[in-house]
Amino acid sequence: MLPTPPADLPDQDLDHEVPPPEPSHRKPLSAAALAVMLAGLSMIGPFSIDAYLPAFPNIQSTLHATPLEVQQSLTFYMLAFAGMVLWHGALSDAFGRRNVILVSLAMFAIGTLGCASAHTVHYLWVFRIMQGISAGAGVVVGRAIIRDLYADAAAARLLSLVTMIFSIAPAIAPILGGWIVTLFDWRAIFLSLLAYSTLLFIFCYRRLPETLPPEKRHPFNPRFLVRNYSEILRSPLFHLKTGVVALNFAGLFIYIAAAPVFLPEELHLGPSQFAWLFIPSVSGIFLGALAANRIAGRMPFARQIGIGFCFLLSASSVNLLYHSFLPPALPWTVLPMLFYTFGMSMVAPGATLLALDLFPHIRGTVASVQSFAVTLLGAIVAGVIAPFLSHSALWLAAGQMAFSASALALWLTSRHYRRMLARYPG
Repeated sequence: MLPTPPADLPDQDLDHEVPPPEPSHRKPLSAAALAVMLAGLSMIGPFSIDAYLPAFPNIQSTLHATPLEVQQSLTFYMLAFAGMVLWHGALSDAFGRRNVILVSLAMFAIGTLGCASAHTVHYLWVFRIMQGISAGAGVVVGRAIIRDLYADAAAARLLSLVTMIFSIAPAIAPILGGWIVTLFDWRAIFLSLLAYSTLLFIFCYRRLPETLPPEKRHPFNPRFLVRNYSEILRSPLFHLKTGVVALNFAGLFIYIAAAPVFLPEELHLGPSQFAWLFIPSVSGIFLGALAANRIAGRMPFARQIGIGFCFLLSASSVNLLYHSFLPPALPWTVLPMLFYTFGMSMVAPGATLLALDLFPHIRGTVASVQSFAVTLLGAIVAGVIAPFLSHSALWLAAGQMAFSASALALWLTSRHYRRMLARYPG
């Protein structure tokens, strides 16, 4: 196990690697190739969400469903995703990282084929749930793989590189979805996802290494799982640092979930024009991840996170101020998203790794609980908050401001709590 500094002490940056045990028939992956593979696995989630958003009206008319019923296909996916990510990490701690990813890819392909062939919205719900159950494995297990191989500074650089590559998906997914539904049919979106997941399965089967050898795995039994989850959930620092990532993401996801209503009503954009929202958002993610990659190891995580919050709060404040006095208009309504997501990508790597390092012996399970918190909040945003706020640009801006301010409050609280633990260890 890599020696890692506890997250409740001053940040340290370690920059050494431990190579994984490689099967003799599989060539070792470089850091760049591993980043591409893990980013490809992480892209499954954004492709599953963003690509079919422009097809909502088409799905509604084809399946004779109401707008709310089609919206709930996203909610059910998010709830299934959130529920299952609690288990991906624990399963990978018990059965190996590679096995969990391959099984999840196969299940996702089956669910995607079911979505493409659904003839009622209720069948679509069932297969979207199947997609949600399997889509989160890449994100969760990918974090554990990175932390299996790399220490803090190197891990932060690789995680930022994965984010940079991954950021392509939210940018191109709605654009491709809009083109596909215009040229073909909404079912073609899911058939394209089927082809993508099949190719990814072949790639992972041939090249993905196993980074957790059998002697380091944990038993998958109720008593052991309860002990691990209880240990994580009893940690105030874990909740605080995970909440930082989840709330910042919610400030972005509120706009993604509201896009099918907000963009046509407030900005009068059609299905093929969703790029107006997604390109600034994803550009900020990419540039923020690039900045985080460049400064990893050159400054403490706390300073990097502080810089990120400066961008987050500035973007949220400008967004709220603009829509308090002026009507929605391009590009001003979407421009703050560039700076918001830049700050989000500066904060996420450090906060994520600090939470993982609280429990270095069960990183897979920790990554699961992290992803569960982020996704559960995303499901609440998609099913409850976004539908309520999506008819007003001002309300959406206020919602984003509330999320980013709450994230800052959690981060400052975690800093205070960590200093208190350093003074009074007992």
